[in-house]
Amino acid sequence: MEMSEIRNLLENAEKKITDFRGSLDLEKIEQDIDEYNQRMAEPSFWDDSQHAQEVINEANVIKEKHQAFKKLEKQIEELNMLVEMLAEEADPELRDELESGIKKLDHEIQEYELDMLLSEPYDKNNAILELHPGAGGTESQDWGSLLLRMYMRWADKKGFKVETLDYQDGEEAGIKSATLLIKGHNAYGFLKAERGVHRLVRISPFDSAGRRHTSFVSVDVVPEIDDDVDIEINADDLRVDTFRASGAGGQHINKTDSAVRLTHIPTGFVTSSQAGRSQLKNKEQAMSMLKAKLYQKEVEEQEREMAELRGEQMEIGWGSQIRSYVFHPYSMVKDHRTNEETGNIDNVMDGDLDPFIEAFLRSKLN
Repeated sequence: MEMSEIRNLLENAEKKITDFRGSLDLEKIEQDIDEYNQRMAEPSFWDDSQHAQEVINEANVIKEKHQAFKKLEKQIEELNMLVEMLAEEADPELRDELESGIKKLDHEIQEYELDMLLSEPYDKNNAILELHPGAGGTESQDWGSLLLRMYMRWADKKGFKVETLDYQDGEEAGIKSATLLIKGHNAYGFLKAERGVHRLVRISPFDSAGRRHTSFVSVDVVPEIDDDVDIEINADDLRVDTFRASGAGGQHINKTDSAVRLTHIPTGFVTSSQAGRSQLKNKEQAMSMLKAKLYQKEVEEQEREMAELRGEQMEIGWGSQIRSYVFHPYSMVKDHRTNEETGNIDNVMDGDLDPFIEAFLRSKLN
């Protein structure tokens, strides 16, 4: 790496740091950190342990953002010092340290920039992810199970926790539907990039003639929202069905009708939960999921109205195909919104989704 290239990279890094500083209100962030520290030092802080943990989590997010920014500033300062030292005297070891530091800085700036993109109201929340295979029987249901595994592997790599809220086995293989609660900071912010129809092209293992099949699975993602969000649901608009839990996540409660399915008649939204041990717990979870869907619908309607006022056309919802996974006659995964693609389909199916998610989030800047 030439010194001129190193200097250009450092100048670009300094410009991005300046942009970050303009987006961040560092004074307010530091005030917030002080306020959190004061709250956590109060004698009554642990009287409500659940609320206390929520406060600690909020404080940690702000502290981490602040510390990461300060770390980037310090890295640039140290790298500039190395550049000055090398200008006075050539030193192969210092040169290697400089090049290594530049690469590390570039990676960490990209990570920080991505985190800055996740600034919408519920990006930081947990995510509720639903998989619904389309027409196609066993082939589509098997495709649903492959996607389910993919998202669980992705969550595991991110260090997120996964709860199976609802799981319906396929008739011969795969799934009829599945709902996951993925817990982690920015889980919804990342996974909203996955909302849409996912298309598979492969030689079907269920076709004795070895023909190529095309299958579709709809992926729906909404944020987990708390009780502070005001979503009114009229009891007359609900149909409540109970049934015996089955499949993944429900084996321990098969003997009673503890699983709950809610149908919101005006919208047709359906939510189910069978993860809890009691019918009451499952109904609460299904209601929470329904509120999240209704909230998402409100947001989309507002966005659509604003787009119409601006004369824009928007594709909101999960009726449009967003990504193709081709196993035959060649190997490729391609996102149709960003043109991000890779030939390493095995890595993608093993949870390597970050390039597609990042490309989608960055496309929103344009």
